[in-house]
Amino acid sequence: MAAFIHRQKVLFQHCDPAGIVFYPRYFEMVNATVEEWFDQAIGCGFPTMHGPMQVAVPTAALSVAFTAPSRLGDILEFQLIPLRIGRSSLELEITAQSGDEQRLKTNLTLVFTRHGAGKSVAWPDDLRAKIEKEINQVVESNA
Repeated sequence: MAAFIHRQKVLFQHCDPAGIVFYPRYFEMVNATVEEWFDQAIGCGFPTMHGPMQVAVPTAALSVAFTAPSRLGDILEFQLIPLRIGRSSLELEITAQSGDEQRLKTNLTLVFTRHGAGKSVAWPDDLRAKIEKEINQVVESNA
């Protein structure tokens, strides 16, 4: 799989009074995409991370371009592409589109940390291997 796809319908809760997605709600949808990717593609969901593992992957950096408005009832296709993994960081690109129209493009950096550490820590070998496999699949599909 070259990219992870997560479809989300724009609900009333996402919109301002004009029926357009209120920009902070996009961040919730982006985070939902990240959560689904970890669960489905990596096989380690947030309930496991935040529960028994006592770890987290907070966002350390985020850049975003809102390229077109999304409206109540639109179906948004969020596409997540893992770009690079570092010692404790992970760079992702996430775009959202409806039909052929791009609505959002964001690049974000997550960091791996343990509960109570107060700083980033190295990715465990098993998670690193799974993430690297996803990155390699992207590279191979673009070759």
